[in-house]
Amino acid sequence: MSHYVDSEVGRLGTVLLHRPGRELARLTPRNNDSLLFDGIPWVGRAQEEHDKFAAALRDRGVEVLYLADLLTDVLGTAFARAELTEAVLSDVRLGDTLRAEVAVHLADLDPAGLATVLMAGLAHEELRTGSGLVYSLLDRHDFIIDPLPNLLFTRDSSVWVGGEVAVTSLAMPARSRETTLTHAIYRHHPRFAGTPLVYEPGLEHLEGGDVLLLGPGVLAVGVGERTRPAGAERLARRCFARGLAHTVLVVPIAQERATMHLDTVCTMVDVDAVVMYPNVADSLEAWTVTAGEDDELRIFPPEPFLTAAAKALGIDTMRVIDTGLDPITAEREQWDDGNNTLAIAPRLCVAYERNVETNAQLERAGIEVIRISGSELGSGRGGPRCMSAPVNRAPLGH
Repeated sequence: MSHYVDSEVGRLGTVLLHRPGRELARLTPRNNDSLLFDGIPWVGRAQEEHDKFAAALRDRGVEVLYLADLLTDVLGTAFARAELTEAVLSDVRLGDTLRAEVAVHLADLDPAGLATVLMAGLAHEELRTGSGLVYSLLDRHDFIIDPLPNLLFTRDSSVWVGGEVAVTSLAMPARSRETTLTHAIYRHHPRFAGTPLVYEPGLEHLEGGDVLLLGPGVLAVGVGERTRPAGAERLARRCFARGLAHTVLVVPIAQERATMHLDTVCTMVDVDAVVMYPNVADSLEAWTVTAGEDDELRIFPPEPFLTAAAKALGIDTMRVIDTGLDPITAEREQWDDGNNTLAIAPRLCVAYERNVETNAQLERAGIEVIRISGSELGSGRGGPRCMSAPVNRAPLGH
């Protein structure tokens, strides 16, 4: 099966999701900040909300792949199993004695059980036998293998650009191991056999929530808290070299929790339309980057993001739909991921139902909105776009 994505709004064919599981139940008031959650989600309700999200996509003809299923498949092969086991055993915090005991524990697990540990972590009391200095000094509530509650946000760890996939390099320590799983899936799962990788973990920090495929050959990359300028530069060089893009717009965003990624302030809902947080609409700038001679980049002076985007796409102007109606509502709904929509097709998107004014604004602009509940899913600061990694979209015009 071929996989291809060249826009944010082409008809969505296949998407990668992660149904929240045991890793979310690991969150406590002691660790939720370090694990990047603003609250302690009700896991059962989060799963219900996620199931309804997946059902809404299937109802519109979208194929839904689950990360846990793909990971379990991959762990059925000896090479991938050894690679992913080594990735957790290499943690320098373990020490030799505990490392050997964890290795024995993991070796006894079947693929589904190992997949669960790789996603949900391994707690002190779950290790069947433990000894040595490191184990003795661990608190009984400590994790020997940390959980990955942010796996829910599959957008960040991989981005398709044309027929190639960028497996990203996540900035926050709590998330850095996520891409070892995604990387293994894209390299070892039969579904993705032979897929070229345009980016890989270990390179400069780059996260999928900062990458918008504005249209064929045109990328926007936010740089701020998570994606660094060097990551944007590396992605641009590689996309130009492989003919995947002709223009990359590099967009600085505030390094704040509320605006951690570009898609927290702006997402596309039509080939020429964005829903955008009005507080940044006038101030957001873009450096236009194109391929130069001798592998050098041509960098043009900054101009308003919307102006640069329209020029790169070859259109007169970008239509802007504001988050909210007034400054207070806009700020509230931006915090609740009002901008973070997932387009299923041009003028058709999924959004959280709680963002009442933003959804009404979208509908007044001719955008059909599929509303989903997200009171628990949103506690990690992510909306429908964050929770989805498109792996196949119809090229625009098809």
